This record gives sequence, structure tokens and C-alpha cells, in this order.
Amino acid sequence: MKTMAPMITVTALPAFTDNYLWLLERDGHAAIVDPGDASVVSQALASRGLVLDAILITHHHPDHIGGLAALAAETGAVVYGPRAESAKIKGLTVLLDDGDQVSLRSLGVSLNVLAVPGHTLGHIAYFEPTQRLLFCGDTLFIGGCGRLFEGTPAQMQHSLARLADLPGDTAVYCAHEYTLSNYDFIATVEPDNASVAHEFTRLQALRAAGRATVPGTIAGERARNPFLRSSAPELAAAMTARTGQAMADSVEVFAALRRLKDGHVPRIR
Repeated sequence: MKTMAPMITVTALPAFTDNYLWLLERDGHAAIVDPGDASVVSQALASRGLVLDAILITHHHPDHIGGLAALAAETGAVVYGPRAESAKIKGLTVLLDDGDQVSLRSLGVSLNVLAVPGHTLGHIAYFEPTQRLLFCGDTLFIGGCGRLFEGTPAQMQHSLARLADLPGDTAVYCAHEYTLSNYDFIATVEPDNASVAHEFTRLQALRAAGRATVPGTIAGERARNPFLRSSAPELAAAMTARTGQAMADSVEVFAALRRLKDGHVPRIR
């Protein structure tokens, strides 16, 4: 009888105000995604008796790479990251492009690399297809998406569409606890959406109990995240009503949503 290999465990390491650093572990070995704070990771490794074999970087922002140099020096871990941002990320040892695979043999998993520009131009995501785990940095959030610091609305819309095509039960491990403010925004855009209202209530209860709202699922994001639904007629109508301008296509709807979200002051966090 064939026995299944043990699965990796994913643990959130909270950092700064609202970041999540994702620790992957199996049989005493570990990888970390976007280690903005080295001390948080070092403490977790020591308390769990783990050897850090790999560091996975999604993009160049300081809250995602701030601890990279110290951890690499301390552990000798291999550092994976986007080739397109290698000039901005010092210390990458393996440069990644869209379609590459990262084989973490000590953890028994391989991760598929997806180019998802928009938040930054070289942003990548990592997808583990067996357990269906997505580490998407600041591209996709639960109920939202990242700000367009470098890319265009069309680029981000395309990137999100790639992620939306993943299996519905894929767990979405994004890098920030932005969920309540995102849902507060959705409720202003679609105030009559019962599914959004029900989920917002559930998420508020989670946070009130001190629990994380992450991970979500791709299916949940397809159903309620407006940035994945910019082709929906009801959103085009909502954006036309809010802006007073007819929306020519889904890219215009997406761009209008992103502009509104950038200026939104959440009533709840």
C-alpha cells in the first residue's frame, strides 16, 4: 500500500503592523516567504528547531526583503526571487522568471512561478499545486488587490485573472491583513450584495476573536472580490453610477475601482 508523504505546514508570522511572513515547514526543514523582519523569523526557527533552507521573495518592497540579508548570512539559505527585480533586491542566489519551478527538496514540494506585474513590474507569485497553496505577496488580497505603484490597470487585471484561473480550493496566502478595510470598501460599492454582507460579518467576528482572515480561497475571491469581477455588468453599472462616466470596458471598470479604493477611508480595520 502506497503511503502519502506528509504535507508541509504553513504558519503565519505576524510582523510590523499588518504583515504576514509565511513559514513553510516539514520534518525540521523550513522556507520563508518575504521575510521583512529577520528577528521574527529567527525566533520562530529557534523555537521550532527548524533549519531554514530557502527564502522566497515576491517583490522588492522593504517590508518584504528587509530581513533577507541577515537571514541569508545567518542560515546560508538559498534566496529565490524575481529576475526582473534583481537590481533592486541584493542577495538573490536564484533568479526566477515566469514558468520556472522552485524545487524545495527538503520540504518535498515544488512551486510554480507566476509573473504577476502590477503592484511592481517584476512581482512574482509562488503556487504549490499538490496542496494548492498560493503565496501572492501584494498582488491579490482577501477582498482586494495591491496598489499600482509601478504597473498599469491592464497589467494588474491580467495578473489577477491568472490567479483567478487557479483551482477554486487554492489557499490564498497574501502578505497583509487588509481584509476588513477591503470589505468595508466592497460594501460601499455593492451595498445590496448579500454574499458580501454575510462574509463581512463572518470576517469581523474572526478579527474580534483575534484570528487572522488569511488564508482565503480562490473560489471566495472569484465570488466576492470586485477586482476579480471587473467584467461583471453590475460592477460596470456601479462604477458608472459612482463616477458619472460610462465604462467602455472591464479595464476601465478595474481602473475606476482602484482609484476609488486608493481614496477610500475605511470605517473599520
